Amino acid sequence: MIFSRLLRSGSLLLILTAATACNGASATSSNASTPVATPAAASAPASAPTVERPAADAGAREVTLPAGTQLPIVLDTSVGSDTSRVEEPVHAHLARAVVVRGVTALAPGSRVSGVVTDARRSAKVKGRAHVAVRFDSLTPEGSDARYPIQTSAVGRTAAGTEKKDAMEIGAPAVGGAIIGALVGGKKGALIGTAAGGGAGTAVVLSTRGKEIHLGKGAPLTLRLTKPVTIRIKD
Repeated sequence: MIFSRLLRSGSLLLILTAATACNGASATSSNASTPVATPAAASAPASAPTVERPAADAGAREVTLPAGTQLPIVLDTSVGSDTSRVEEPVHAHLARAVVVRGVTALAPGSRVSGVVTDARRSAKVKGRAHVAVRFDSLTPEGSDARYPIQTSAVGRTAAGTEKKDAMEIGAPAVGGAIIGALVGGKKGALIGTAAGGGAGTAVVLSTRGKEIHLGKGAPLTLRLTKPVTIRIKD
């Protein structure tokens, strides 16, 4: 009787133990399957944008042409006092190399560009023909780089014709005096001189002076009024 009760009590204990174990396993399984909430990771700070800088030309260096440097050029564009207009483009190239402190800064063929700054025809009474150009950009030979430059204007003026004009006026005057003397005495000579002088003046007034032209291939010398720094290859 007592043994039966103990047996029943043991069985009940086993059943309770087994049930407790099952509940624990179930809870463990439930906890394992449920995701555990974790605090959100702090956002990483945005990285600064990368700026790509062009690499310096390998084997290149800077050379400064000081103010006063002379650039011997040859015109590639013809200009003339009676054919050009102010602001028309003009092109030329270096006739020979430009050396600065023993370094060849500009090779022959380097290009310069500019404009016509003055183009005046000769006048009938007075005023000589004149043409002038100024260059403001430089492109070294073998390079596409273009450098702004400041140079003094280069111009040419037609030769004076005063002596020729004096001869044109004087010769008819002398002829008139001779004719007047033949006509009759001192009074006739004066009339002849006036007439001859007037005829000579008329010839001069109807004729313009010479024009000035600088054709393709004409040599000129530019002078920098401000320094310019350029990059050259070693």
